Amino acid sequence: MSLKGKVGTEIEIKSPPEKFYNIFKSQAYHVPNAAPNHIQGVDVHEGDWESHGSVKIWKYTAEGESGVFKEKVELDDANRSVTQVGIEGEVMKDYKTFKPIYQVVPKGTGSLVKLSIEYEKLREDVPAPNKYVTLMANVTKDLDAHIMKA
Repeated sequence: MSLKGKVGTEIEIKSPPEKFYNIFKSQAYHVPNAAPNHIQGVDVHEGDWESHGSVKIWKYTAEGESGVFKEKVELDDANRSVTQVGIEGEVMKDYKTFKPIYQVVPKGTGSLVKLSIEYEKLREDVPAPNKYVTLMANVTKDLDAHIMKA
Protein backbone atom coordinates (compact mmCIF):
# COMPACT_ATOMS: atom_id res chain seq x y z
CA MET A 1 0.00 0.00 0.00
CA SER A 2 1.35 3.40 -0.99
CA LEU A 3 1.72 6.16 1.56
CA LYS A 4 1.37 8.81 -1.16
CA GLY A 5 -1.94 9.75 -2.69
CA LYS A 6 -4.36 12.35 -3.96
CA VAL A 7 -8.02 12.81 -3.09
CA GLY A 8 -10.44 15.37 -4.43
CA THR A 9 -13.78 16.45 -5.80
CA GLU A 10 -15.31 19.06 -8.11
CA ILE A 11 -18.06 21.56 -7.31
CA GLU A 12 -20.00 23.83 -9.65
CA ILE A 13 -20.49 27.34 -8.29
CA LYS A 14 -22.31 30.44 -9.50
CA SER A 15 -19.42 32.86 -8.82
CA PRO A 16 -17.19 34.06 -11.66
CA PRO A 17 -13.78 32.34 -11.56
CA GLU A 18 -11.84 35.59 -11.06
CA LYS A 19 -13.86 36.57 -7.97
CA PHE A 20 -13.49 33.14 -6.36
CA TYR A 21 -9.76 32.92 -7.11
CA ASN A 22 -9.12 36.44 -5.83
CA ILE A 23 -10.55 35.56 -2.40
CA PHE A 24 -7.80 32.96 -1.92
CA LYS A 25 -5.18 34.97 -3.80
CA SER A 26 -5.44 38.29 -1.97
CA GLN A 27 -8.47 38.43 0.35
CA ALA A 28 -8.23 35.29 2.50
CA TYR A 29 -9.19 37.41 5.52
CA HIS A 30 -12.79 37.25 4.17
CA VAL A 31 -12.96 33.45 4.48
CA PRO A 32 -13.80 33.32 8.25
CA ASN A 33 -16.69 35.78 7.67
CA ALA A 34 -18.00 33.76 4.72
CA ALA A 35 -17.56 30.31 6.29
CA PRO A 36 -17.61 30.78 10.09
CA ASN A 37 -18.75 27.21 10.80
CA HIS A 38 -15.65 25.86 9.07
CA ILE A 39 -12.96 28.56 9.34
CA GLN A 40 -12.69 30.46 12.61
CA GLY A 41 -9.69 32.62 11.71
CA VAL A 42 -6.75 33.25 9.42
CA ASP A 43 -3.63 35.32 10.08
CA VAL A 44 -0.57 36.22 8.04
CA HIS A 45 2.53 34.78 9.73
CA GLU A 46 5.10 35.84 7.08
CA GLY A 47 4.68 38.05 4.03
CA ASP A 48 1.27 39.54 3.29
CA TRP A 49 -2.24 38.63 2.10
CA GLU A 50 -1.40 38.53 -1.61
CA SER A 51 2.18 37.38 -2.26
CA HIS A 52 3.32 33.99 -3.51
CA GLY A 53 5.22 32.32 -0.67
CA SER A 54 3.41 34.10 2.15
CA VAL A 55 2.71 31.99 5.23
CA LYS A 56 -0.77 31.94 6.78
CA ILE A 57 -2.16 30.24 9.87
CA TRP A 58 -5.75 28.95 9.57
CA LYS A 59 -8.05 27.96 12.46
CA TYR A 60 -10.63 25.44 11.24
CA THR A 61 -13.22 22.90 12.27
CA ALA A 62 -13.45 19.59 10.35
CA GLU A 63 -16.03 17.00 11.38
CA GLY A 64 -16.45 18.69 14.77
CA GLU A 65 -12.71 18.79 15.53
CA SER A 66 -10.88 22.12 15.81
CA GLY A 67 -7.40 22.47 14.42
CA VAL A 68 -4.72 24.84 13.21
CA PHE A 69 -3.04 24.65 9.79
CA LYS A 70 0.08 26.65 8.93
CA GLU A 71 0.70 26.83 5.19
CA LYS A 72 2.89 28.49 2.59
CA VAL A 73 0.82 29.62 -0.37
CA GLU A 74 1.74 28.93 -4.00
CA LEU A 75 -0.20 31.00 -6.54
CA ASP A 76 -0.67 30.11 -10.21
CA ASP A 77 -2.52 33.03 -11.81
CA ALA A 78 -2.56 31.48 -15.30
CA ASN A 79 -4.50 28.44 -14.04
CA ARG A 80 -6.35 30.23 -11.20
CA SER A 81 -4.87 27.72 -8.78
CA VAL A 82 -3.92 28.11 -5.12
CA THR A 83 -1.81 25.47 -3.39
CA GLN A 84 -1.49 25.56 0.39
CA VAL A 85 1.73 23.71 1.27
CA GLY A 86 1.40 22.39 4.83
CA ILE A 87 4.15 23.42 7.24
CA GLU A 88 2.71 22.83 10.73
CA GLY A 89 -0.51 21.93 12.50
CA GLU A 90 -2.62 18.95 13.47
CA VAL A 91 -2.54 17.39 9.99
CA MET A 92 1.26 17.29 10.03
CA LYS A 93 1.08 14.74 12.90
CA ASP A 94 -0.27 12.22 10.36
CA TYR A 95 1.12 13.43 7.03
CA LYS A 96 4.67 14.01 5.83
CA THR A 97 3.32 16.20 3.02
CA PHE A 98 -0.10 17.82 2.85
CA LYS A 99 -1.06 20.14 -0.03
CA PRO A 100 -4.66 21.31 -0.43
CA ILE A 101 -5.25 22.75 -3.93
CA TYR A 102 -8.11 25.00 -5.04
CA GLN A 103 -8.36 25.45 -8.82
CA VAL A 104 -11.22 27.35 -10.44
CA VAL A 105 -12.11 27.23 -14.13
CA PRO A 106 -14.89 28.98 -16.07
CA LYS A 107 -18.01 26.92 -16.67
CA GLY A 108 -21.06 28.47 -18.29
CA THR A 109 -22.00 31.63 -16.38
CA GLY A 110 -20.20 30.39 -13.24
CA SER A 111 -17.25 28.20 -12.43
CA LEU A 112 -16.07 24.69 -11.69
CA VAL A 113 -13.88 24.42 -8.59
CA LYS A 114 -11.49 21.47 -8.57
CA LEU A 115 -10.53 20.61 -5.01
CA SER A 116 -7.73 18.19 -4.23
CA ILE A 117 -5.22 17.26 -1.58
CA GLU A 118 -1.87 15.73 -2.46
CA TYR A 119 -0.44 13.94 0.56
CA GLU A 120 2.05 11.48 1.94
CA LYS A 121 1.07 9.63 5.10
CA LEU A 122 3.56 9.11 7.92
CA ARG A 123 2.12 5.65 8.70
CA GLU A 124 0.06 2.96 6.93
CA ASP A 125 -2.82 3.27 9.44
CA VAL A 126 -3.44 6.96 8.68
CA PRO A 127 -6.66 7.42 6.66
CA ALA A 128 -6.78 9.37 3.41
CA PRO A 129 -7.59 13.03 4.19
CA ASN A 130 -11.17 12.86 2.89
CA LYS A 131 -12.53 14.86 5.85
CA TYR A 132 -10.34 17.77 4.75
CA VAL A 133 -11.68 17.57 1.18
CA THR A 134 -15.16 17.82 2.75
CA LEU A 135 -13.96 20.88 4.69
CA MET A 136 -12.69 22.44 1.44
CA ALA A 137 -16.02 21.69 -0.27
CA ASN A 138 -18.00 23.28 2.58
CA VAL A 139 -15.79 26.39 2.51
CA THR A 140 -16.19 26.58 -1.28
CA LYS A 141 -20.00 26.47 -1.04
CA ASP A 142 -20.05 29.11 1.71
CA LEU A 143 -17.66 31.38 -0.22
CA ASP A 144 -19.82 31.05 -3.35
CA ALA A 145 -22.91 32.12 -1.40
CA HIS A 146 -20.95 35.00 0.16
CA ILE A 147 -19.68 36.23 -3.23
CA MET A 148 -23.10 36.00 -4.83
CA LYS A 149 -24.69 38.05 -1.99
CA ALA A 150 -22.12 40.87 -2.36
